[in-house]
Amino acid sequence: MNTSHIISRTEDFVQEQLGQDTTGHDWWHSDRVRNTACAIAAQEQADPFICAMAALLHDVADEKLNPSKEAGMEKVRNWLLSCLEDHSQIDHILEIIDTMSYSGGGGKPMKTLEGQVVQDADRLDALGAIGIARTFVFSGAKGRPMHDPGLPPREESLKAEYRDYSKGTAVNHFYEKLLKLKDLMNTSYGRKLAEERHGFMLHFLEEFYKEWNAGS
Repeated sequence: MNTSHIISRTEDFVQEQLGQDTTGHDWWHSDRVRNTACAIAAQEQADPFICAMAALLHDVADEKLNPSKEAGMEKVRNWLLSCLEDHSQIDHILEIIDTMSYSGGGGKPMKTLEGQVVQDADRLDALGAIGIARTFVFSGAKGRPMHDPGLPPREESLKAEYRDYSKGTAVNHFYEKLLKLKDLMNTSYGRKLAEERHGFMLHFLEEFYKEWNAGS
C-alpha cells in the first residue's frame, strides 16, 4: 500500500469538500489537525497513517457541514472504500471520526490510542491563537455578537443547547467550551501543548476585558 499516494489523494478530496468553508472548519483546519496529530503520534507511538487519515477526513463527516451526521459518515465511508482495501483500517478510521466530536462535552471515550491522538489534535486547534481566531470567525458566520456583558455563559452541556447557534456570544464560547478542553486531553503530549495554549487564551481574555472596560 502506497500510503503517501493515498494521503495525497485524500488531501485533494478534503480540499474539494471543505475548500469553500468560511466557519473555521476549512481545509486549513484539517491540515493543521493532521500535522498536529502526526506530531503527537510520533511522541505517543501511535500509527501515523491512521492518525493522518482520520484527521484529514474528520470534518468531511461533521454534521455542521452535512444534512446529517449519518450522511457525512457515509460520504467518508465511500471515500475510504475507494482508496483502501484493508477493512480493519477503514473501520478504525470511521470509529475515530464517529467518536471524536465535542458535542457539548459528552460522547463516548476513544477506544484506541490513534483516536485519542486525533481527538487531542482537533481540540488543540480550538485553543491558543488559532482557536481564538476560529472562535470569532465561526461566531461571525453564525451571526453571534462578539461580546455582551449582560449575557452570561450558558451552563448547559447537552447537545441540543450546544448546537443552538442563535444563542450566546464569541466570548461566552471560551467558557462554554474552550477553557474546558485542557482537562479533556487524552495524551501526555497533548496535555502539554494544551497547557501552553490555554494560558495564552487566559491572557487574551484578560486583555480583552481590560480594553472593553477602558471607557467605563
